[in-house]
Amino acid sequence: MLGGVTAGLQPSNERWPAIPVAGWLETRDTLQLYTQVIGKVRMANAGLSNHWWNVPLYPTARGLTTSLMPHPTGPFFQVDLDFVDHRLDVVTAAGGSGSIPLGPRPVAEFHDEVMRLLDELGVATSIWPVPVEIPGAIPFPEDRAHASYDPDAVHRFWLALLQMWRVFTQFRDRFLGKSSPVHVFWGALDLATTRFSGRTAPPHPGGAPNCGPHVMLEAYSHEVSSCGYWPGPPGEEGVFYSYAYPEPAGFRDATGLPDGARWDDGLGEFVLPYELVRTAPDPDALLLAFLQRTYEVAADAAGWDRAALERGDVSPR
Repeated sequence: MLGGVTAGLQPSNERWPAIPVAGWLETRDTLQLYTQVIGKVRMANAGLSNHWWNVPLYPTARGLTTSLMPHPTGPFFQVDLDFVDHRLDVVTAAGGSGSIPLGPRPVAEFHDEVMRLLDELGVATSIWPVPVEIPGAIPFPEDRAHASYDPDAVHRFWLALLQMWRVFTQFRDRFLGKSSPVHVFWGALDLATTRFSGRTAPPHPGGAPNCGPHVMLEAYSHEVSSCGYWPGPPGEEGVFYSYAYPEPAGFRDATGLPDGARWDDGLGEFVLPYELVRTAPDPDALLLAFLQRTYEVAADAAGWDRAALERGDVSPR
């Protein structure tokens, strides 16, 4: 008991909720577009940081956040997506606040409401209103096709993100070299963290829909081993992934992977189904084994200075 509140932990297999993509596909696609609107607001107000670290969203105790942003003429502000009470909140350092309910509504209406609320709070923001990394994307103001919102599915997705964030953070803490935060990139709605060798990389060829060459050039300016979770394809519950850029010789032929992990030619990366993790006797151990082994293969094949870059296992106190 703490202050009259009883705290406890659920069994690990209950803490990782089931999130079959087929059961929330339309909601997932709509939510991805909602996060793109919010992410573009952050991108428009935050100065460019290395590898576009100025644009992702971050998990919170209630959903996702932009974190604090400056505004060129108005007060500091932030935008939060609350997946407990299902609303969007905007708060400013001048004391202003406003909310928009999250529910089934077309992306066009969501976009217009967000822009109106920002204007009312003195933090009006102009964004390029076209989704990225989505083939055949519909501009936000015209998109009435995506209008689904299943609050239970969104809530379960967020609960899963929290478990992933915890394990990804433990994995990240093992690395002494440069590494990214654990953050949500709204282009594909994936939670990710990236390690860097410290060496520059050859120019990335690009190719993502509605992303100019400069996007991938900045993202992959340096050699990386990257991992994350993507809520697709429809036949699964999403997959954990791991890849290297540039891909070193022999990387995709790795051995010693945990059971269920495989190389996916279509994605060009190793994958481990989320369902295998959540149903494992020790989900954390299985996910960490996948992250660690695929990183080791990438680092060894590319000749990273692992002795200088790693600190070994780090367990929570």
